[in-house]
Amino acid sequence: MKVGILAGGLGTRLAEETETKPKPMVEIGGKPILWHIMKHYHHFGFKSFVIALGYKGSRIKRFFGDNNVQNDPGNEDIAGDRVTVKSIGREDWVVELVDTGQDTETGGRIKRMKPHLDGGTFMLTYGDGVSSVNLPELLAFHRSHGRMATVTAVRPPPRFGKLDIRGDAVVSFSEKPKLEEEWINGAFFVLEPEVLDYIDGDDVQWEKEPLERLAKDGQLMAYRHEAFWQCMDTLQDKNLLQDLWEQGTPPWKVWE
Repeated sequence: MKVGILAGGLGTRLAEETETKPKPMVEIGGKPILWHIMKHYHHFGFKSFVIALGYKGSRIKRFFGDNNVQNDPGNEDIAGDRVTVKSIGREDWVVELVDTGQDTETGGRIKRMKPHLDGGTFMLTYGDGVSSVNLPELLAFHRSHGRMATVTAVRPPPRFGKLDIRGDAVVSFSEKPKLEEEWINGAFFVLEPEVLDYIDGDDVQWEKEPLERLAKDGQLMAYRHEAFWQCMDTLQDKNLLQDLWEQGTPPWKVWE
């Protein structure tokens, strides 16, 4: 199963770090947060990644180019618009790096991933958030309800997408409400390929019309995750994650 990672945003709220690098390359414990996210998926057996590049995507290409052991034959040019890396360091990863345009919105980036997703169920997350989500349990929940989309619902500070949940169904979706709410969009999606039909083009934000329409159509379900989740929107968030790493038992480090 493919895992899509959105790694093309500007990261303006973390400008102290992102003037010279994309946010997924900001380091926690000496490794990019993107690496931490991929280690999480790999721990649970998911090792085929499609990474949507945009702002300063060359830095992400360089990371994989510098660290990869074996490039896929015919894709050795790390400067191209698509690079397949068969392994990275000691990790048994297959990574496709896909340029999706610097100004493309999140929905457009997902749509541009379509040729690389093999036409089946796929996972999706953002390249700036870590969690302790049990991914096999998330996938089992998705398969149990038979809808097109599952979003992981979490309970952090109230500055993300509000989920109105009845039973396990998301009946409405509102991105970044002003008032504190109980459940928010924690990413770590499981999606059927039909969700791509909800995205019309590059200027579509995944967090707006597509998720709103999926909820309205009864096709968006919520997997409740009560344990650790943290995004890295600001320098304060980055410092929090770094402090947790330095304490020796970061709660998202599910791998050995």
